[in-house]
Amino acid sequence: MDTQEASRTPLARIAPGSRNTGHLWAVVLAGGEGVRLRPLTRHLYGEDRPKQFAALLGDRSLLRQTLDRAARLVAPDRTVVVTMDHHARYVAADVGPAGRAPWILAQPADRGTAAAVLLAAHFILAHDAEAVLALFPSDHLIVEEAAFIAHLGAVTSFVAGHPDWTVLLGAPPTEAEPEYGWVERGETVGATLEGPIWRVRRFQEKPSPAEAQRLLALGALWNTFVLVAGAAAVVEAGRDCVPSLHDRLRQAVTFAGAEHERWALRQAYALAPTASFSSAVLEAWPFPLGVSELRGITWCDLGSVERLFKTAVKLGTTPSWAATLLSTA
Repeated sequence: MDTQEASRTPLARIAPGSRNTGHLWAVVLAGGEGVRLRPLTRHLYGEDRPKQFAALLGDRSLLRQTLDRAARLVAPDRTVVVTMDHHARYVAADVGPAGRAPWILAQPADRGTAAAVLLAAHFILAHDAEAVLALFPSDHLIVEEAAFIAHLGAVTSFVAGHPDWTVLLGAPPTEAEPEYGWVERGETVGATLEGPIWRVRRFQEKPSPAEAQRLLALGALWNTFVLVAGAAAVVEAGRDCVPSLHDRLRQAVTFAGAEHERWALRQAYALAPTASFSSAVLEAWPFPLGVSELRGITWCDLGSVERLFKTAVKLGTTPSWAATLLSTA
């Protein structure tokens, strides 16, 4: 089976691997359509390519950058990429050579980030009952990658020693950005070599400009959506918070590697509810939930042409596409 063919297999691996990295797994989210960046990807590629498969800053796609970042901490054979069936050709170009490739979970329909995260958690738990997963969205810019991975590794060690806890990474805000999710900190509950861990007091997703100003003054953090949690905890949270989706995914994963796996996944997604992992699951998280601040690390969610351009300017570069795209955005 070649890489392109395997990438279309919903619940199967691309190629076997032999490297053992313990119980830590990486989950890379790569299923979005990147609608707000379509003018840019259309300009660059002549098609409506989802942003995670485009090289927007540098010569690697955002997905390839994310896979390379995750590989600093987790071996490719314990990395799961959650994507869409119709993204197969893009994924195939980015996943890497056979024998060093991640697992690919190809969803037949978009049911939101809750389905993507929970599908990966069910799949990983079926392979490793003691698994801990680190979640990597594939549309982030992170400049100081070595420092980021060191921080994430410290948080992973904390969760391994405190398995009841789930820990998010929060970025210190540089402005009152209303398009981001925000995390309000409560009391200090622990620490790593990278600094304190605070209990999450409250989430606020895309607040009003006035509320974003209040959150900035309060010392709240941007929610990066990077988290570390036990796979069993993620599955149980899904059962409690989105039970219908949980049941459908649990049944579909039992068909992994079987003759009818494609049929099972299509059935699971056909009538599954659409839900955001942040609002439907994280905000109602039934277990202790903490946040760790990413200090001295440049982080950005590349969600719009304007934000991408602003980030490029801060980094001291001006992309060749800037003048054309900003005049039509």
